[in-house]
Amino acid sequence: MKSLIALFFITFLFIQLSHSQSLELEFYANNLNKPVSIKHAGDDKLYVVEQSGYIKIVNTDGSIESTAFLDIDNIVINTGSERGLLGLAFHPNYSTNGYFFVNYINNSGNTVISRFSRQASNPLLADASSELVIIDFIQPYSNHNGGDLAFGSDGYLYIATGDGGSGGDPDNYSQNTLSLLGKILRLNIDSPSGTENYSIPADNPFLGDTNIREEIWAYGLRNPWRFSFDRLNGDVWIADVGQNAYEEINHVTALEASTGLNYGWRCYEGNLTYNTNGCSTPSSYTYPIEGYNHFGDGESKCSITGGYRYRGTEFPNFNGYYFFADYCSQEIGYLVYNDTTDTWTKTLQDFNGNWSSFGEDVNGELYVSDPTSGSIYKITDTSLGMHDNLISEISVYPNPTENKLSINFGLNYNSELSAKISIFDLQGKQIKTIQRNTEMIQNISTSELSNGIYILKVVGDNNKQFIHKLVKH
Repeated sequence: MKSLIALFFITFLFIQLSHSQSLELEFYANNLNKPVSIKHAGDDKLYVVEQSGYIKIVNTDGSIESTAFLDIDNIVINTGSERGLLGLAFHPNYSTNGYFFVNYINNSGNTVISRFSRQASNPLLADASSELVIIDFIQPYSNHNGGDLAFGSDGYLYIATGDGGSGGDPDNYSQNTLSLLGKILRLNIDSPSGTENYSIPADNPFLGDTNIREEIWAYGLRNPWRFSFDRLNGDVWIADVGQNAYEEINHVTALEASTGLNYGWRCYEGNLTYNTNGCSTPSSYTYPIEGYNHFGDGESKCSITGGYRYRGTEFPNFNGYYFFADYCSQEIGYLVYNDTTDTWTKTLQDFNGNWSSFGEDVNGELYVSDPTSGSIYKITDTSLGMHDNLISEISVYPNPTENKLSINFGLNYNSELSAKISIFDLQGKQIKTIQRNTEMIQNISTSELSNGIYILKVVGDNNKQFIHKLVKH
């Protein structure tokens, strides 16, 4: 009987941890002008890209530095809803070299990827005169510019480009492997070649192929509006905006990343044929793992905004969830992987905002921007946060912990009462059980725990339960 009760409790705890999430948005900052990208530079600040040509610094209290980190408004075009300053990436060694990279549309309407430097005398300011153009190329139309860029764990710079615009990719740039449009590029910006301010990584998939630009890492994309790397395993997530029917989410594992995938546009929009003139067999293309229809899939939708797979520590229920949003329906969604069925489950929730970008801070917590209101929100789980307890008098510290954890029973202290203290992993497995001693503050060794996220549960004689999230570093 006792074993059955224990099994029921563990199962119940697992269900609670897996399905009790409640996605909410917590206001973080406002008074921004069309924020379209959010990045961190290895510290606790957020760097927010404003489409008109500015980068603003947002502090942890939501205040905004009075002087823009970067002001290149004079070289960024300010007409057209899909043009402007679109992307930002900090060099992996930014703390020492001060380099960061931007993706913008210049006053001639063309894409420019440039490196800038932080001011030596003031780390909160960039040197606007330090521009070094890495690569640029012509945009035939004003829309579908892509614009995102990020460094992978390999140290190379990845750049997302749109198919050049208009509608239906009339010039078939996305499938044209001698064009840089409709692609993700991969560059080594630390080793310039003799003719360019970059070189081609030795393991780029099309190195030495005269029929394909060697900068190309993947192709067949329409307008990849935000891609990201999973900080846990290096997987790549790409959200590609559809034509008039389907928005797609692509997932590339670290093993697949070097194979030069073709995502199918304009031959396919999602899994459906669009224009197969001159296209190869269906098996030649890589199809999205998930997505949604513009119509017939809940509220009317139009344009996906890609996000991140959650790897933060404040909200353990979200661990492994991939977040995304739709600009028109104003919904924010997430994908959850099912190990048993090897499938992803999609959930969408209604909010009020035209979501243009997600951001990840240095700790892996997620944020989302609304260019219409000029606001930034933090993604939170109201069911279990870092400081949520069923009874608030108990405190647990330090949290995150290393080798020792202290539980202060506070007003719940009574030396005559016993209590059972248990630690569970996120799969509901009981890792450790400790009997309550007679001290108000009880110390527990955590040295044997692996680094990760756990649930600490205290059950007293009066059946009161105290649940804390515990992080072991």
